[in-house]
Order: sequence, then C-alpha cells, then structure tokens
Amino acid sequence: MRVCLFDIDGTLLNSGDAGQAAMESGLANAFGVSRPTEGISTAGRTDRAIIEDLIAFHGLPVDEVTFGKVSAAYLEQLPSELERLDGLTLPGVGDLLEELSARDDLVLGLLTGNLVDGARCKLGHFQLDPYFERAGHLFGGFGDLQRDRDDVARLGRECVRRELDWWDPTEVWVIGDTPLDVRCARAIDVRVLAVATGLFSRSQVAASQPDALLDDLSETDRVVSILLE
Repeated sequence: MRVCLFDIDGTLLNSGDAGQAAMESGLANAFGVSRPTEGISTAGRTDRAIIEDLIAFHGLPVDEVTFGKVSAAYLEQLPSELERLDGLTLPGVGDLLEELSARDDLVLGLLTGNLVDGARCKLGHFQLDPYFERAGHLFGGFGDLQRDRDDVARLGRECVRRELDWWDPTEVWVIGDTPLDVRCARAIDVRVLAVATGLFSRSQVAASQPDALLDDLSETDRVVSILLE
C-alpha cells in the first residue's frame, strides 16, 4: 500500500487569500475589530496557531470560548470570500488526483493546517473534496487542535493507523510547498515531495531538503513515478 498525504494551500490550490480575508472579516463580525492585522505569518502554519495569534494581536482573551467564536465566524465567511476572490486549482492537480485515485494500491489523504471544516469548504469550492473522502469524511490530519504542524503530522499518522489498520513510514509520502511541510514529514519519518507553488521560492524549499522537489505538479507521469518509486 502507498499513502499520499497532501497539503492544501499552495500545493493543491491558491484560494486568492480567501482564508486570511475570512479570518479577518470573521474577527470583525464576532468582536467588532477594525484595526488592520499585521505581522502574523500564515504559510505552512495551522489555523489554530493563526487564529490564536490573531486573537492575541487584537488584545482578546486567548481561550477556547474566543477561539470557538472566531473559528465559527471564519467558517461562516469563508464560502463568500472564496466566491469573491480569484482562486484557482494549481497546475496539474486535477490530472494527478484523477490518476492517483484510480489506483487500488494507493490511498489519498490530507496533512494540512486547515480546520477540517475549512479544508472541506476550500476543497469543495474547487471540487477536489471527493478525492480525499473516506467513509464520508475527509481523511488525514488537520489543524483544529494543534498549534504545531509536526503535531498535525502525528495526528495524520494516527488517522492512518486507525482507519487503515496499517502504518509503514517507508510507504508514505507528504506532498507540500513549504519548509514546514518538509519538517512535519520528518517528524513522522516519511518521505516528502515538495513543490515551489506557494509563497516560498524553490531555493527556500530546497534548503529544507525534501526527498524530491518540482516546480509544480503539472508533469503527471513524473509525479506518479516519484510517488510510486
């Protein structure tokens, strides 16, 4: 068996910054915040960490009640922001997922910092969600509970063990676009295919030493060859 765990933003799709816009508008709706948010990094991080940093930046209590209110407001705003902004599926993604999903010796999943409901919303907007569903839910690790991306990778590993009754790190690939994707793959001792389709340059991603690095996922045969190596 081979398992391929995909990051979402910058790897499968570019949302046109819909996520950030929805978080900021959700924060404004929930708490009347109007001051611009500055200096909070988002690439490769979990939604839990980003939302908590937003809450702290605006001087609100960093607790579960506030997190829940902001998360709910974010998820309410996300569909309209996806409609409003010019997002797109990244090169080669559709063909690659069609090719991989047709195989009976391979399981597709996610390893993403997105909240699970945010992941479903983004993937659904671009009609990619069916590729990652298993028994009626998205399969993989998500950023609802953990600040650290490495911990999300560990959750993904436990999901694979629980739902497939199997774990062999030599047969698992993480596919992502940031050095944090590479780092989290190493946290669970699996291989990583990196692409330079996000906010980091090819040289920045290369410095994190992925097992394979491509400009994008457009060469389907080459990508499949790497992942099934």
